[in-house]
Amino acid sequence: MKNKLLALLAAFGLVATVHAVEINDNLSINGFIDGSWSNIDQGASDTNDLDVDEVELNFIVNAGNVSGEIHIDSDDGAANERDIDLEQVHFTYTMDNGLSVTLGRFGSALGFEGEDPAGLYTFSRAYADSRYNLGDTDNMVREGVSFGYSADAFSLAISAVNAEGTIEETGVTNDDLDLEIAITYNGIENLVIGAGMHSVNAATAAGDQDITNIHAAYTMDKLMLAAEYVNIDDGGASDDSAYLLLADYDVNDKFGVAARYSEYEVGAAQFDRVTVAPNYAITDSLGAILEYSSSEVAGGDEDMLALELTFTF
Repeated sequence: MKNKLLALLAAFGLVATVHAVEINDNLSINGFIDGSWSNIDQGASDTNDLDVDEVELNFIVNAGNVSGEIHIDSDDGAANERDIDLEQVHFTYTMDNGLSVTLGRFGSALGFEGEDPAGLYTFSRAYADSRYNLGDTDNMVREGVSFGYSADAFSLAISAVNAEGTIEETGVTNDDLDLEIAITYNGIENLVIGAGMHSVNAATAAGDQDITNIHAAYTMDKLMLAAEYVNIDDGGASDDSAYLLLADYDVNDKFGVAARYSEYEVGAAQFDRVTVAPNYAITDSLGAILEYSSSEVAGGDEDMLALELTFTF
């Protein structure tokens, strides 16, 4: 199914966008509309929610060796007011030898779970702690410059960035840029491996925060197996980690089932989540996910049932 292929490719940085509607030789547009119903049962609390979760419209521009992207995204602001946000805006100059330079606002190149619903195999994310969700652009968007190199079997990206809106230097402070290194290897048939580190300057009183990420996916006919490990070192303040195991099986061209187990740490506390998510391709552009998740969260156990519809174009 299209969404599953996009999810796998986006997880390893092998594609930046979904299939686009071509306006002319230089401009194309894509995006998605994502909505869901969910029921969360946590002890005495029982919550139902029916909502349009996210809407995104992306403009992709190409002019010779220069390409640019503008991602216009909906965002829940204060008091649940829905705002319009420039989620990403960047341009890339690509040279004939495989080198490239990207400047602007963009997401992290690390993490297995993709930035948008079209890049996920499930409704929920593996970790309830946002520190581990590197691929989520609502969580990890940065501004700066990225240098890339692409070859037949691997790709490399080195980025110097700061959080959106951060002033790198003022008259009284000097905020050094954060550094990210990401590498993807696909030299073995059916196997893709991604790894790297994101270092956040002076993230805690103890010093820098170093986030290490390793993830891999292997496909065997209709079965895809994936794993991810994340470690967060807060310069001696804490050393937390998380991991996920995921299997996705396509019963046929329309119907499939994903199963995921994940664990993550927050200080001395450890939490887990078990997820089963059947998925169905209603059309080539409209997909449905029915998810049941059982989680251990702060305050006790949590059971969630959700139905999600995602329309991509």
